[in-house]
Amino acid sequence: MGKKTVLDFMRMKREGEQVAWVTAYDYLMASYAEQAGVDMILVGDSMGMVILGYDSTVPVTMEDCISHCKAVRRGAPNTWIIGDMPFLSYQASDEEAVRNAGRFLKEAQVDCIKLEGGRRVASRIRAITDAGILVMGHIGLTPQSSSQLGGFRARGRDIDSAREVIKDALAVQEAGAYALLIEAVPPQVTQFIAQKLDIPVYSIGAGPCDGQLLICADMLGMYQAFTPKFAKKYANVSSVIINAFQQYISEVKTGVFPSDEYLYHIKDNEEDFVKLFKEFS
Repeated sequence: MGKKTVLDFMRMKREGEQVAWVTAYDYLMASYAEQAGVDMILVGDSMGMVILGYDSTVPVTMEDCISHCKAVRRGAPNTWIIGDMPFLSYQASDEEAVRNAGRFLKEAQVDCIKLEGGRRVASRIRAITDAGILVMGHIGLTPQSSSQLGGFRARGRDIDSAREVIKDALAVQEAGAYALLIEAVPPQVTQFIAQKLDIPVYSIGAGPCDGQLLICADMLGMYQAFTPKFAKKYANVSSVIINAFQQYISEVKTGVFPSDEYLYHIKDNEEDFVKLFKEFS
């Protein structure tokens, strides 16, 4: 099947077809996701924690994001790919936001960008959209500003907080975003927003709407530091990898590996090789 377009995602919303998407950060994971048939791939700034070993997404740079987006595009040439704009790549000004968003398309050939925030980034969304670049909004729990919000905590759980989330959702659509991601918000609030907005509304830990996102390292059981409440584990890849490393170490230590089947064999007469070796003795 060919790569989906923005028209496909609008149709899927109208027809009630769920969008299933995941994060990926490298060629191999992207190729697996495409072979499995995911609708979209997000090259998230979560790479800061999952791939680069930081304790938050804040240290991730534009260069990090562009490099990983390039790898994901090579691994999934026929999948809609979203480039995640890192911290301070769009906050300073509309002009800088447009310039950095353009880099994702020009250098990494992504299909759109995602940025965090609602009303406070409305002018950024409008400027990037006016430049001809598709924008996905991201509201609710926004990891880049989590310290300002009191940590990695769910949003919209009381009336006042829910009102703010809804206002942000409306602002994102009004600013011209083609889609919206809601993170860590109660399903009642998410469902209201999905029904209220004309654009597709997607969830990561926010209940049913137009589609679901999970971080690949969480759903595959690869990331061991912690697992979010909303992340269902579909595999436990970390234990498989650790067991494989342990078996390899044991076989090397005991001489079991490499056995004959893993070796290259000489083509000429063995006596000729003995003579060759004597030349150097």
